[in-house]
Amino acid sequence: MQTLTRITRNTEVMGGKPCIRGMRVTVGTIVGLMASGHSNSDILKAYPYLE
Repeated sequence: MQTLTRITRNTEVMGGKPCIRGMRVTVGTIVGLMASGHSNSDILKAYPYLE
């Protein structure tokens, strides 16, 4: 299994939910936005610090 270095988990950050490395943005938030039909450019406008 490949180690994902851009996703981290820390019990003291966002209740231990998987987050984008070094940020308080959960993976679930990004996946939820994508599932709702938001485009990559929409998401990057809302979270400009993401790659």
